[in-house]
Order: sequence, then C-alpha cells, then structure tokens
Amino acid sequence: MSIPLVPKLLRAHLTELAENDKRIDERGQWDSRNLEIQHSVLPRAEGSAKVRIGDTIVYAGVKFQIMTPYEDRPNQGGLMCSAEVRPLAGRKYEPGPPSAESIELGRVVDRGIRESGCIDVDSLCIIPGEKAWQVILDLFAISDDGNLFDAFAIAGIVALKEAIIPAERFEVGEDSKLEVNGTPLMCSYHKVGGRFVYDASFREELGGDERIHITLGDNGNVHSLQKGLKGIFSADEFEEIMGHALERTKEIREIINSL
Repeated sequence: MSIPLVPKLLRAHLTELAENDKRIDERGQWDSRNLEIQHSVLPRAEGSAKVRIGDTIVYAGVKFQIMTPYEDRPNQGGLMCSAEVRPLAGRKYEPGPPSAESIELGRVVDRGIRESGCIDVDSLCIIPGEKAWQVILDLFAISDDGNLFDAFAIAGIVALKEAIIPAERFEVGEDSKLEVNGTPLMCSYHKVGGRFVYDASFREELGGDERIHITLGDNGNVHSLQKGLKGIFSADEFEEIMGHALERTKEIREIINSL
C-alpha cells in the first residue's frame, strides 16, 4: 500500500528533524507537553477527572452498578473500561460504532489498571454468589492532539482514586470510598524519524512508526507492556525507554498525590 503524499512528506520532515536532534514542536526527545490534571469535574459521576496534555483533552467518569458474580469467582466484583473518541476530537474520527482505535485505547488502559491489582475485586463483593459491585470506567476524548493513551490512563486512575461507591442509593449499606491501592501509570513512546520520542503529538503519530505503552506501579513494577503498529526496537532502545518511564511515572504520581 502506498503512503499518502502528506504523511510521506511529513515523515521526511520528521526524519530530518530527528537527525538534528529536534522535534516538530521544538521539544527534546523525552520532553512532555504541559500536563494539567483536575478531579471532581463531572457532578453526575461517582468519580471523575479531566486531563490535558498540550491540546489533547480527555475526561474520565466512574459509575457503579450491581452485578451477579461469575460462577467461578463468586466473591469478586468486576471492572469494565471503555474509551470513546467521537468526531469532536478530530477530523479522522467518524460517528457510529466504536472504532478500532477506541477499542484499543480502552483495552490498553484497562489492562494496565487491572493487572496492577490496585482495585481489590474481593472488596467489591456484597453477597457472595449473589451481588457485587461492578466498577465502570468511561473515557471520553474531547480533543486529540496525540497521546490519548497516557491522557486516558492518567484520567482513569485519578477518577478511580476519588470514586465513592453509592451503596445508599442502591440500598445495600452506607456509601464508602472505592479502595484503590496504588497509582499505576502509563508512559507511551512513538518511533518518529527513526528514534523513539515521549508524548508524541498528533503530527508525530501521523508520520511515525511503531509505538510502545508501558504501565508501571508505585514500586516501578511493570504491570503491562503493549506494542502497537509494525516495526522493531532494540534492547538498548527498550532500556532507554524503561529508564525514562520509571522517572516520568514518579513525576506524574507526585502531581496526582498533590491534588
């Protein structure tokens, strides 16, 4: 399949910039755009957050519903995560059923949170085998200027950490805070111009190659690792990426803990 003219020209420009250790928006290779985090932004949600990374803007909302536990896990509740990216977020998105991009976004964010074990699903049980809480995390993109993965992951964990279980409304006890043990965070890297960069903008994603998403826990444990698109990376590249991810997740965690 031939590459459209605009991305082909963009790729050539990005490669030329990379050869001079530059990026299209004048950031350094590992520099992030400005990060803004707000919580309690959606009054009808049990927990919510808004995250802005440059001109990428997303919201996260948490709701709860009562579910029947699965037969093989009678003492556990559940977690469900979905992402939605509508035409409002950018011209490449179309109305209709969830796109492949939306599905991947939801699954990658879900995996990082789920595999971290930060939500004790046993604590969500109300009556073993009969009733349990299902945590529903909905992610919405308002503006996509690149790196929706990290924006969604940050918004999701912030919304979960402030969520209140509405037990009184469902007449199953008293309201209580959702137990979230830890702050798993994702860092995403895109190969642009032959080298990996952190926090790729929309134009860098458009003219880039493969990408890597790493979710790390409070102690630096790897909870999930996802590779997207075609291409390969070397052991040295991965070591450099991991080193940066360890430091960057610490910085973001400090911002979240100060909210």
